[in-house]
Amino acid sequence: MAYEPLHHKYRPQTFSALVGQAAIATTLANALTQRRIAPAYLFCGPRGTGKTSSARILAKSLNCIAQDHPTPEPCGICETCRSITNGSALDFIEIDAASNTGVDNIRELIERAQFAPVQCRYKVYVIDECHMLSTAAFNALLKTLEEPPSNVVFILATTDPQRVLPTIISRCQKFDYRRIPLEPMIAHLRTIADKEAIAINDEALRLVAQVSQGGLRDAQSLLDQLSLLEPPIAADAVWDLVGAVPERDLLALVQAILSDNSTAVLDVARKLMDRGREPLIVLQNLAGFYRDLLIAQMAGDRHDLVAITPPTWAEMQTLVASLETKILLLGQQHLRSAEVQVKNTTQPRLWLEVTLLGLLPSTLAGQAGAIAPAPLSQILPQPAPPTAPPPQGIPQPPPSAAPPVDQPSSPASHGVPPTPAEPPAPPPPSELAPPDAGDLAGLWLRVIATLEPLGTRALMQQQGSLLFFDGVVARVGISSKPLFKMAQGRVENIEAAFQQVLGQKVQVSLEVLPDPKPEAPAPNISQATSQVTEYRPAPPPIAPPIAPSVVSPTPKPLETDSVVPISPPPPAPAEPSGLPAIASDFDRAVKNFAHFFNGQVVDVDDDPSLGIDKIPLKPSDAAAKQPSHPDRDVPF
Repeated sequence: MAYEPLHHKYRPQTFSALVGQAAIATTLANALTQRRIAPAYLFCGPRGTGKTSSARILAKSLNCIAQDHPTPEPCGICETCRSITNGSALDFIEIDAASNTGVDNIRELIERAQFAPVQCRYKVYVIDECHMLSTAAFNALLKTLEEPPSNVVFILATTDPQRVLPTIISRCQKFDYRRIPLEPMIAHLRTIADKEAIAINDEALRLVAQVSQGGLRDAQSLLDQLSLLEPPIAADAVWDLVGAVPERDLLALVQAILSDNSTAVLDVARKLMDRGREPLIVLQNLAGFYRDLLIAQMAGDRHDLVAITPPTWAEMQTLVASLETKILLLGQQHLRSAEVQVKNTTQPRLWLEVTLLGLLPSTLAGQAGAIAPAPLSQILPQPAPPTAPPPQGIPQPPPSAAPPVDQPSSPASHGVPPTPAEPPAPPPPSELAPPDAGDLAGLWLRVIATLEPLGTRALMQQQGSLLFFDGVVARVGISSKPLFKMAQGRVENIEAAFQQVLGQKVQVSLEVLPDPKPEAPAPNISQATSQVTEYRPAPPPIAPPIAPSVVSPTPKPLETDSVVPISPPPPAPAEPSGLPAIASDFDRAVKNFAHFFNGQVVDVDDDPSLGIDKIPLKPSDAAAKQPSHPDRDVPF
């Protein structure tokens, strides 16, 4: 005869034989006694707690032919009971939902459910792990589950009820199976060990029940494996079989750690790994042992909460009696943070030893001091000392050092004399807000310092100024009309900077600053060029009348509403020794500029229609004179 595992051999056959589920057994037995059979049941709970066994017991109770009606105590020896037990009954159908997940499988089940039972009173469908059904399959089952034929009962079993549709749960009687308590499980395992003549001591048997974590099938399987070892079976055999670190070794390791003995810690860790323990398993078991130490310190009378034998539990209570809770909490936190490193490294033994040395009380004390909270004076921002308000209209750099922004190359590099920039004119006094200019300037500096990205910060620093702010609305002036449209796309960034500085939402509006009105007419550039090109060493020449001139084709300037005044060049120095160098530099720059546009410097005749005067040339350039062409603006 084939070998029968213990968890099959000792499967409960009646409701009274269910271990640790007294409430569920009583409810189902009373329902059978009162003939109140529900059309659908839902059994939920962890693995190995009796869900499938309860479904088979219910099926036998409904169909036992030893009596002419359903009974909570099936005989177990009639043809129907034996066929349901061995799975050969035609009217007892067990379906694995993991391999029958689709709508077609459920449709076939529904069609078969319409036929009457062959040899039993009730046709029982057991859908195991029903959470694996698809949503469409669940929906297809709804109507049949709510109103099945009178002789059909559905039993759904699952370990994950959260994945079952609420509409399915509402149509079933739900029973929640709990993990098997420790003492009933130990009593059941002792009964099995006595019947099977397994020589195992009480300490090892309790450890088997604790390691299984409330799953009776896991405990029976582990006991079945232990029965193959040489008797008597002790607790160390259980630890070796499950692959965990023995509790005595963990206790020795913790004692070495709490005694602040680094050499002893490394010796114990090395012995554990030499005996085949994986570094990650050692780390995880040690983290669990620290949890058991916390329970021993805070709830020493709750031995049922831990998987520790009584002698070791007594030593743990003695060990932590005079120990600070902070040391255990810091140690557990250190183990939790080091688990990822040990799991992913290529040198787990090395990092395990480093982690264990980090658990020494002296090391944890240093870490606790290092992570002590800083005083509020170092955390909260301190107000900046008052500074003098910057001049109105001139943008100031932000207080924090910002990365340098690349500036365009100087016009002088292309042969064009640089044009001095003029600061934007201040807004009219009527447009200023009630607060003084100092407050507005300081607030604007703080806003610029927090502006992101850096391009927006540079744009507002060079072209923007704060005109008005009342706590809700801020008006920002832009000094350049061509850049106004670009600035409008950055309004959200400016509002975000205001909110970061003030802690409240501010509405920002932009406007173009009015054009500056020059007090005197700007001198023409031809005056400067004439003075330079007409230089004669001695005597100094008389400057010709001021007239507009065209020297060479120049790139079209930016369209602005204001005329940028050009200051006249400084007067010629008294010493004539420096002027020839200036003239030669200017000539070379003009020629380079003309060569850049594939042109040449020519003399232009007077043309009243164009308003162009003749540019005096040096005698050396007279031979290069070309006839004028009034039909084009710039001669080449």
